[in-house]
Amino acid sequence: MTAFRAMLRRELRLALRGGGDVLTLVLFFVIVGAIVPFAVGPDRALLARIAPGIVWISAFLAMLLGLDRLFRPDHEDGSLILLRHAHLPLSATIAAKLIAHWLVAALPLIVASPFLAMLLAMDEPTFWRMLVSLLVGTPALAAFGAVGAAVTVAIRRGGLIAPILIAPLSIPVLIFGTGSITAPQSAAAMLFLAALSLMAVALAPFAAALAISSAED
Repeated sequence: MTAFRAMLRRELRLALRGGGDVLTLVLFFVIVGAIVPFAVGPDRALLARIAPGIVWISAFLAMLLGLDRLFRPDHEDGSLILLRHAHLPLSATIAAKLIAHWLVAALPLIVASPFLAMLLAMDEPTFWRMLVSLLVGTPALAAFGAVGAAVTVAIRRGGLIAPILIAPLSIPVLIFGTGSITAPQSAAAMLFLAALSLMAVALAPFAAALAISSAED
């Protein structure tokens, strides 16, 4: 457990060392949502109706920006080979990376979501459901992103390929995430979203470790 905490601290330090990266993710998240009103017009009723989908698409696209830094720097400097032979299992190392990735790439988006809710004319009950759905669903996006980044870590320009692999896996998250905000059976959609996140987070470290081991071999 001490080794896991040390790895988590290392990943957080490395992720926060470029503080501008977090700001870039937040600005991208807000800007993607902010330009939609210019495209659909000033109809507040229409904006309020499509706002949950816009928020989820913005979050998905923003989280894709940080994927290339999840494993590639360690692969390029040789650290990934050392991590494979460390005392801590590779799956636990990837779990620490996954937690750090969520804290740096997803949590700031959730904190910034009130600004986007105001821009999209979202009412208060819908906003709170959106906030809970992001908290519940973004771990699944982070887990799928980790698997995609692991599969493409040894591929040149893999950062361009990973989003293509991740997009089909993320469609259920977007469906249930939006449904947990707007659908009549929003509670059931939220439960499906939570189950999807739990399954993805539980399996992603092992799948990513297998992908990295195969790529390195």
